[in-house]
Amino acid sequence: MNNDEIKDGISNLISQEVHSKDKILKPDFNQKTGRELLAFYLQTKFKQILAFDKKASIPVFINIKPDFIARFSKRLINTPNKRFLVGITGESASGKSTICREIQNVIERLDLPVSIITTDNYFNDISELISKYGGFDNLRDNGYDIDSPQNFQLELLRQDLEKVASGEDIYTPEYLPNGTGVSVPLSKFIPSKKIVVVEGMATMYEGIQDLFDIKIYIETDIDVRRKRFLTRACDERNQNMENALKHWEYILSAGQKYIIPSRKDMDIILNGDSSLEYFSQILEYIHTITNNFEQ
Repeated sequence: MNNDEIKDGISNLISQEVHSKDKILKPDFNQKTGRELLAFYLQTKFKQILAFDKKASIPVFINIKPDFIARFSKRLINTPNKRFLVGITGESASGKSTICREIQNVIERLDLPVSIITTDNYFNDISELISKYGGFDNLRDNGYDIDSPQNFQLELLRQDLEKVASGEDIYTPEYLPNGTGVSVPLSKFIPSKKIVVVEGMATMYEGIQDLFDIKIYIETDIDVRRKRFLTRACDERNQNMENALKHWEYILSAGQKYIIPSRKDMDIILNGDSSLEYFSQILEYIHTITNNFEQ
């Protein structure tokens, strides 16, 4: 199916759910039997949308781990009060931040109980090193591996995610994207909402990955990523093309070392080349099926 047919198809699915005369009674989520009913219902609906997505010319879903739906249902049934942590990773310029912005748009439109955390804010403060070497590019050219796990505040990240998962609001650091390497502690307020989406390369580093209820990997064509990266570097961050190309080669190497190995552990692999509008419709459909009960 082409894009217009896919969009019309999702719109029809949403309309069918809203106007269906066969809605189930809203389960009592305080009772295990109610949560079991919800889990079975969601499994059925999720399989329906996966079957629909397979017909798309550019599907959103590349792969789903065979045991994911069963594991997620068990988590929903047995620990309903804990926040759901969703980790999103992928190589640089794969579309992680773009997808999270689209999630943010859907959140605002549908008033969903979702918080978003960016792990890039947990980079170490390297302002002194940048000053010493006369700029970030010089620091990189002298062998500084910024994407290495040791250059993130991973212990703090884990502590913050454990707090927010248990229902505690937090303040995260903020790493300034202006080339200064400054990290401002306790800068961004993050409320502990029912669903917490955490995006960035550090989500799947050792010591962090095990915290997530859903692990998502964004996979995007390398030529698309290269174009996105160079455009962003030159137009948005005022880098010259020579430095942008140098950094592109660095992130390809860093991706091979730190990001791609986590792909095998992911619950869901999404297609970063898919339409954002189509992705947004899928989120809206998921929202519809989880809130469309007979009262």
